[in-house]
Amino acid sequence: MKKYSRFRQSIIVSSLLVSLLWCLKSAEILFHWPLSWMGLRPLDVSGLLGILTAPLVHGSLEHLFNNTLPLIIMGTMLALGYPKVWARVLALIWLVSGFGVWLFAREANHIGASGIAHGLFFFILVASIFRRDKSSVAIMMIVFLLYGGMTMTIFPREEYISFEYHFFGALAGALAALLWRNVDPLPPVKRYRWEVIQEDDPIIGDEWQVESQQAERQDISARLGPP
Repeated sequence: MKKYSRFRQSIIVSSLLVSLLWCLKSAEILFHWPLSWMGLRPLDVSGLLGILTAPLVHGSLEHLFNNTLPLIIMGTMLALGYPKVWARVLALIWLVSGFGVWLFAREANHIGASGIAHGLFFFILVASIFRRDKSSVAIMMIVFLLYGGMTMTIFPREEYISFEYHFFGALAGALAALLWRNVDPLPPVKRYRWEVIQEDDPIIGDEWQVESQQAERQDISARLGPP
């Protein structure tokens, strides 16, 4: 019951955060609000605000839709598997990916939450490699099965896609995993009774020792020959 409650809370939190993105996009369309000013423009002092606001803005409904499921699924997995650090992981990915884009990206108006999604993916991947417990590995396998292609989208692919946000998001996620992978305690390892208590087989018992001794005597007698 406790695990189910934590899963429900995790999916509610991630869904609420993603719903904020849809509210902004809906307001932009319905009220014709120009939100491009919220984007991140590299090496532009006025674009520093975009470090905080750029992941909230998307160029189209398709762009936002492509980010929705990854953010909900990986956000839920993050909060479920790493309840003590999920908030700081999200904050670090948000800020470090933004600063990286502002310092090193191409001259353009960078927007979208795909950098956050890549950061979540690489945090889950790198943390599971170091922790190697059943919970983190299971979460990683689910996420990798769904979004393993993110390992390739950190490189340049299409001109109008900000691979820089992908790359620095992935870098921030890996950094967060190195910093906080052990903050959440490892789940208890289940030990079976036979690993703790050594017992004789209830059927065989000590008979194997008796049979072994008899076989040894017969072997010695055969070597000595008849008296």
